[in-house]
Amino acid sequence: MTNEVLVKDKDIVVPGELLAEGMGNLPGQGTYRDGEKILAARLGLVQVDGRTIKLKQLAGRYLPKTGDTIICKVFEVNFSGWRVETNSAYPAMLSLKDATSSFIQRGADLTQFYDIGDNVVCQVTNVTSQNLVDVSMKGPGLRKLAGGRIIEVNTNKVPRIIGKQGSMIQMIKEATKCNITVGQNGLVWIDGDIDGEIVAVDVIKKIEEEAHQSGLTDRIKEYLSKVKVK
Repeated sequence: MTNEVLVKDKDIVVPGELLAEGMGNLPGQGTYRDGEKILAARLGLVQVDGRTIKLKQLAGRYLPKTGDTIICKVFEVNFSGWRVETNSAYPAMLSLKDATSSFIQRGADLTQFYDIGDNVVCQVTNVTSQNLVDVSMKGPGLRKLAGGRIIEVNTNKVPRIIGKQGSMIQMIKEATKCNITVGQNGLVWIDGDIDGEIVAVDVIKKIEEEAHQSGLTDRIKEYLSKVKVK
């Protein structure tokens, strides 16, 4: 009986593509078995893990998860707090108790804290089975954002943009002299002078496009070494 893997690690495959033949391999996440064949169930990046063949998702909107740090925009202010867009199909609620360490008096004008259109860095504290999402502004680095620009990236590329222990994003911050916050919902806030912001956007987009290729860190290091930001 033949056991043959027809794809390589990090190949990009499309739904229905034949990945392996024979019963010696196991279908993992994003794949399925049809007789003695293993096929791709979706667009994805191949990961061969021993005898298991699985796919890492390349596309798709963000799904809020407890513990995620995300960038949100306020779209409604009501008596109990603020509703924010999360760059997903599900908005979130920022309640009075989770919004600030300051005491908020009953009947206070809540727009003095956060107003419609404000961008904030917050943390997902709860996601119910009905996809009702709660966020908090209490914690290190959680704050209202002022100035700068926000760009959107594929949420699946966020780990590569951040790098191991934040190494990649730290390298970009130092080279561009920009403050940068990467939300796990695929929104990135960049704040610096105009030249630095342009370089930061370019390099983040480059990482997004080349995230699946090996040697990425060295290429980004070389790219940034040629850039001069005053």
